[in-house]
Amino acid sequence: MVNKVTDSIYYIGVNDHDINLFEGQYIVPNGMAYNSYLIKDEKTAVFDTSDKSKTDEWLANLDEALNGDKPAYLVVQHMEPDHSGAIKDFIEKYPDTTVVSSAKAFKMMEQFFPGFEISNRLEAADGDTLELGSHKLTFIHAPMVHWPEVMMTYEASDKILFSADGFGKFGALDVDEDWACEARRYYMGIVGKYGKQVQDVLAKAAQLDIAQICPLHGPVLSEDIGYYMDLYNIWSSYGVETEGVCIFYTSVYGNTKEAALILADMLKDRGVENVELSDLARCDWAEAVEDAFRYDRSVFATTTYCGGIFPYMKHFIQHLTERNFQNRRVAFIQNGSWAPVATKIMKEMLGKSKNIAFAQNEVTIRSALDHESRAQIEALADELSVAPDAFVDEDANEAQKTEKYVCGVCGYTYDESAAGKPFEDQPDSYKCPLCGMAKAVFKKG
Repeated sequence: MVNKVTDSIYYIGVNDHDINLFEGQYIVPNGMAYNSYLIKDEKTAVFDTSDKSKTDEWLANLDEALNGDKPAYLVVQHMEPDHSGAIKDFIEKYPDTTVVSSAKAFKMMEQFFPGFEISNRLEAADGDTLELGSHKLTFIHAPMVHWPEVMMTYEASDKILFSADGFGKFGALDVDEDWACEARRYYMGIVGKYGKQVQDVLAKAAQLDIAQICPLHGPVLSEDIGYYMDLYNIWSSYGVETEGVCIFYTSVYGNTKEAALILADMLKDRGVENVELSDLARCDWAEAVEDAFRYDRSVFATTTYCGGIFPYMKHFIQHLTERNFQNRRVAFIQNGSWAPVATKIMKEMLGKSKNIAFAQNEVTIRSALDHESRAQIEALADELSVAPDAFVDEDANEAQKTEKYVCGVCGYTYDESAAGKPFEDQPDSYKCPLCGMAKAVFKKG
C-alpha cells in the first residue's frame, strides 16, 4: 500500500491479517500495520522496514514509491523485529544505501543478523541533523520508548514527527476503528512501564511545531495533534483519563461474581456513569489493564485459593504493578470458606505501588452471600459512589498506617485497618485464622 502523506513523503507500510497474537500475547482481532515511510528529495530516505513475513510486499511498495530512484539512506528508528525484519533484504537489494541509526541499534543489528555486515553506517546522536535537500531531519533519542535504542525523527519543512512506536495502536489500517481504545490498550500493555521516559520525550516534542505524526503502528495523525499529545501526557503521567469504577473479579462457583454484579448495579443506582466489569478468567487481560489505568477507581474481587489468591487475579495484579500502577483508589472483595486472606494478599501486592488509597469498606464473603456481606457491599457502594476527590479522607489514610501483627508460626498478618479493630482489643481466646495458634504467638511487624 503506497499513499502520499505530503507531496514528497510516502507511506509504504503493510497490513498483517495473518497475525492473531502481537508479541506473542496481545490479541489483535483486526491485525497489525507495520508502517514505513519514504521521503523523496535530492537524497531519498526510507524510514524503517517491516516484519520479515511481509518483506516481499514491503519491497514491492518501496519499489513503487521509488519509481526507479535509489535510496540514499535507511533510517532505522527501532530494532524490534516487526520493524527491522527486512533490513538484510533491503541492504542486499540496495547495497550503496547508508544506514542511519543509534549506536545501540547498530549493536542490535549485529545480534539480529549475525555475520551480516553493514558497511555504510551513520551513527546518529541525540540532536544530530541530516540534510536531504529541501528536507532536514533532526534525530531525537527516545530510550525505553520502549526499547533502549529507539530514536524518533523530526522533519522540519513538513513539520512531521516520525515517532517510532510512540502514538501507535493495534489494528491494520484497512479496518475502521476508534483510535483511542486500541492506542490505549497498546500503550498500557507495551509502553506503560516507561512513563518517565515518555514524559521526557513529550518535553522534547513540546519544543517542536508538529503538523503530523507518523508512527510505526496505526494511522498517520494529522488533525488535532493536541488531542493525542494530551492523552499521551495523561497516560505517561499515570493520570486519570475518565472518572469511573472498574470491577475486576474471578469466581469459582459464582458467588464472588454475584457480589461483583450486585456492586455494579448498586454503583449505577447511585449515579456512577462509568462502571466496567471484567471476568479475569475470560476477558482479554490487556483490555482489563487498559481499564485499570483509564479509570480512577478499581475493585478487586477474588477468592482465597491454596492459601493465596486465585491465579488469574494474581497474574492481573502483577500485570498492573509491572506497569507502575499508581495514583488510584482501590477496594477489595474477598471470598473464603474457612480462612479468607485474599484482601490481605492483594493489599500486600499493591502495597509498594505509589499513591494507592485503600477504601475504608471491605467485603468478606464466607462461601456465599448473606445478610452481613450484602450490607458490606452496600457500604462499599456508598463509599465508591462519592466524588473521587472525597473518596479517601484523612481518617482513612490514618487507618492505613495502623499496626500489623504477624503470626510467629504461619506468617499470617493481622491488619488492624482491615480487621476494623486494634489487635490488642482482640480477646485472649483469639486464634490465627490460618494455623489456629493462640494470640500469644503474634508479634508486631
